[in-house]
Amino acid sequence: MEPLNTGVIGFDEMLKGGIPKEHIVAVLGSPGTGKSTFALQFIYAGLLKGENCVYLSLEESEDTIVKTASIFGWDLKPYITNKKLVLIRLSTMNIKAAAAWVENDLPRLFKSFNVKRLVIDPITLYEMLYESETLRREHLFNFAEKIREHGITVIMTSETNNINPYNSKYGVIEYIADGVVLLRQVRHNDLQSVATVIEVSKMRRIEHSRDIKPYSITKNGIVVHSEAEVFS
Repeated sequence: MEPLNTGVIGFDEMLKGGIPKEHIVAVLGSPGTGKSTFALQFIYAGLLKGENCVYLSLEESEDTIVKTASIFGWDLKPYITNKKLVLIRLSTMNIKAAAAWVENDLPRLFKSFNVKRLVIDPITLYEMLYESETLRREHLFNFAEKIREHGITVIMTSETNNINPYNSKYGVIEYIADGVVLLRQVRHNDLQSVATVIEVSKMRRIEHSRDIKPYSITKNGIVVHSEAEVFS
């Protein structure tokens, strides 16, 4: 399958080239692990290749996203001006309106804008729109099918579960996603040093590294130390 580079140094090596085209990938992590940074790198890598991209945020404003990207040296403004990037902030204040927009208007945007890469950051808030697990599963599966109809490659970020840090908050998106990437904070035995590590727990239809690798959030974004070992 054709791999798409994520822009995350070292991570594409773990996948032997990148995320397979048209995959839906869930990036899970607790606060501060760099989920949004990972998503922005993925989008910026697509923009550099001339791809049309959409960044759907359920938390941050458009201005905040642009400012955050600029911290890492990624200037999004020219791509917004040239209509290569659409930034959307979806308010969850009106639950019914938010759900209707995601399920009806967003697919129309996919077609009219010829979207190649999509980020939903975080998908957790979309999941919260539905009170029952049955409704949550039904709507997420239907939404994923609409995405696949348009051949888009997707990163969905999610908070991890408070009880099980290896699962998403609601434990649903792992089943609809083609790939699952887990960002974690781990402590040395002395409980003084904290390290961040990444692992690919699932990536359908390709061989990938099963190793847990350390990574850093630098001034240039996330860098995975693919040749290093954790606590080496």
